[in-house]
Amino acid sequence: MATDETYLQRKSGNLIRNFAAVGLSVCALVVALYGLTRESWINGFLVGVALAMALLPEEIPVVLTVFLALGAWRMSQRNVLTRRMPAIEALGAATVLCADKTGTLTLNRMTVKRLCVGNDCYDVDSQTDQLLPQKFHRLVRYSVLASETDPFDPMEKAFKALGDRTLDHGARFEDWTLAHEYSISPELLALSHVWHTAQGDQHMIATKGAPEAVADLCHFDSQQMQRLSAQVDSLARDGLRVLAVARAEFAGNAWPTTQHHFDFNFLGLIGLADPVRPAVPAAIKECARAGIKVVMITGDYPSTAQAVGRAIGLAANGGILTGPELAALHEGELRRRIPKTNIFARVLPEQKLNLVEAFKANGEIVAMTGDGVNDAPALKAAHIGIAMGGRGTDVARESASLVLLDDDFATIVEAIRSGRRIFDNLQKAMSFIFAIHVPIAGLALIPLILDWPLVLTPVHIVFLELIIDPACSIAFEAEPAEANIMQKPPREPDTPLLGGRDILYSLLQGGAVLGIVLLVFGVALYRGQGADNARALTFSTLVLGMLGLISANRSWSRRLVLRWRTANPAFWWVISGALGFLATVLYIPSLSKLFRFTVLHADDLAVCFTAGAISFFLVEAIKRRGRNNLRRR
Repeated sequence: MATDETYLQRKSGNLIRNFAAVGLSVCALVVALYGLTRESWINGFLVGVALAMALLPEEIPVVLTVFLALGAWRMSQRNVLTRRMPAIEALGAATVLCADKTGTLTLNRMTVKRLCVGNDCYDVDSQTDQLLPQKFHRLVRYSVLASETDPFDPMEKAFKALGDRTLDHGARFEDWTLAHEYSISPELLALSHVWHTAQGDQHMIATKGAPEAVADLCHFDSQQMQRLSAQVDSLARDGLRVLAVARAEFAGNAWPTTQHHFDFNFLGLIGLADPVRPAVPAAIKECARAGIKVVMITGDYPSTAQAVGRAIGLAANGGILTGPELAALHEGELRRRIPKTNIFARVLPEQKLNLVEAFKANGEIVAMTGDGVNDAPALKAAHIGIAMGGRGTDVARESASLVLLDDDFATIVEAIRSGRRIFDNLQKAMSFIFAIHVPIAGLALIPLILDWPLVLTPVHIVFLELIIDPACSIAFEAEPAEANIMQKPPREPDTPLLGGRDILYSLLQGGAVLGIVLLVFGVALYRGQGADNARALTFSTLVLGMLGLISANRSWSRRLVLRWRTANPAFWWVISGALGFLATVLYIPSLSKLFRFTVLHADDLAVCFTAGAISFFLVEAIKRRGRNNLRRR
């Protein structure tokens, strides 16, 4: 399967080209200055090539690859499998989250709570095995007969469990054989099982489905429909999913083409409860704080959807749109209505696509959940298609960008948090990349302009690269999310890696480090400490300034003490490794000779650490000045 090029990859390509153009220009200038001022074009060319190694932004594609790959791995640890990388980027920009009710907002563990036959209703106690009143026996028996013999659907499991607990063995018709089936369809939301009764060619038909569909099969008149609607609404207001059951008799083996040809008798209604997932109400509140609109989509009655909405904190302030109403709306009217609506009831799977397209036409970034074959078009059309890994079909999973292993709404919200963290940390890494290349370029150019000894040679640049790449790709990626990351509105989908003002503040940070290291180098030369000693002082100060840049850009909101207390083992490995390598090249004679360093004594190290600390606090001051810009999202 071809890999999609992500938005960030496209934008980073432009950034790399621009960065490379500037870097190559600087390298050409270095070669020219070296050749003209020192009359050694070969050495100048070698210095220019070495500088190109440091200035050309090879870190950017590495950082993007590592961030997206590790981001996908981290989300897999939270029960989210990533099938398409662009979804990781889109998660941080999601503005609308469309979720199925059953199994996503609820546990999909149904139990029968109420039985209604005629005007009489019976509340079922799921904790006892007492026999049902005789009046409700046929309703339960035929609900079982209208289900699979070995059910996997939670609703059918609930029917079978009730029958096993409350009916005597002889009342279950276990000696009947299934002869024919009529499947549910968009035109008729009811299914029928035809059972052979072992009495000649006599057959019994058991039907279950949406109350209005079963009432249609039973040819209800207007008065009967009114009474049925009132009873259904009463059950639905209690948050119950309502199904109707009917039976018919048939003689012969020439099955009618449709269920309408049977003469059905209405048996009653069954109300099923499906508990809300415990973590959903808190997740709904978190989405509200994050500026994400949560939309519940269900095939249940509006009253049922409204009751569940109240339970999870999703009030239908803008009313409820039903599937038939959606079908009657033209595109413009639908686009006008959906911003005020967050509950859609009696929706057919095919109508999900219309909702996705309408939200997208309004400029929203849409995440859509689904599990069935008919959900595939909507999952494909959404910016973030989320398939259910537990109960979803293969077609749904193939069409989706993400697969939810636990089918839990709270996991989706956690994935959005991860998406925001990834983009946030990616911006921090890019800010560091821009900042650190300023002192590198300055130390290559300014000594040439001022006719000072060179500070950076190829071996120094290789050393710096050993710090830059791990710092960008590992330390920043492992940084925990900002505390307020889910208290900000979604970022715009076309947000660049770094905007113009972000780049300005990064350049100012790098300029602060450059100013300090040049000051150290200039003072050392002025005092006559020798080129090698000055180079050792300057390079050590640069390394410490680089570590200060890493520390400063770890967080744009946490204070310094809290930042150092925040767990990030990768950051401390980078710090320890950099200081360890620096000590090695300073104090192992063969390496210090290779780097053209002299041994730094205690007073020299004090100068380096003092200068590094000054550069760090300058960087912190610049960051605080630009915090309102850097913390946007």
